[in-house]
Amino acid sequence: MEMKNVEIKKSVLDPRTKLFMLLLCVIGAAAAPSLRYGAGLTALVGITGILCGYRRAALTGMAGYALLYVLTLLAADMTGTLKTTLLAAFALFHKVYPCGMMGALFIVSTKVNEFLSAMHKLRLPKKAVIPLAVMIRYFPAIGEDWRYIKDAMRMRDVSPTLIGFIKQPVMTVECIYVPLLTAASKTADELSVAALTRGIENPNPRTCLVRIQFGFADAAAAAVFLLYVAAGLIL
Repeated sequence: MEMKNVEIKKSVLDPRTKLFMLLLCVIGAAAAPSLRYGAGLTALVGITGILCGYRRAALTGMAGYALLYVLTLLAADMTGTLKTTLLAAFALFHKVYPCGMMGALFIVSTKVNEFLSAMHKLRLPKKAVIPLAVMIRYFPAIGEDWRYIKDAMRMRDVSPTLIGFIKQPVMTVECIYVPLLTAASKTADELSVAALTRGIENPNPRTCLVRIQFGFADAAAAAVFLLYVAAGLIL
């Protein structure tokens, strides 16, 4: 019987590279010397997202940071307690925003089998890899539950927006947020059981149809992020 050739694809960036970039992003955001530096870091994450094929999400993320940047500049011209409160809140957002963008890119662009294969090559212990693998699948699953709950509650004229919460606070919490918390708890248990059923604890080397290896794109992306973060720490 003739065997058919299986096409082995190569992802744009290796999961290990994206994990390294996420670590650098956390360091860079924590030590950001100025707003411009944070904006540049967010732009780097956005460009990475575009190159990975997530153009719309990357542009939306950069537009959101641009709005945050403008609001911060406007708050800096205020006076009194309001200025202090807004700047403190915006400073926290500036620290978290690029890390959140990079984390979202890592989750949506990394499949569980690719991640497990990459972590196996790093020889990381299963106790550290399994929770991370479940987490990668957890957030998309919660997103699906959130969309299902919103669609169902539209039939009862309940909206999860701020205006809907102000109009019907009790109904919004009862019909949207309580089911979401319940679904989040059940999803965690279901994903853990599913991972064990599919043999996530199997000690044998994992196979993957995606070629997990470092390439020129990985070296270039890691070098750009490393140089940018190093410049922020030194300058």
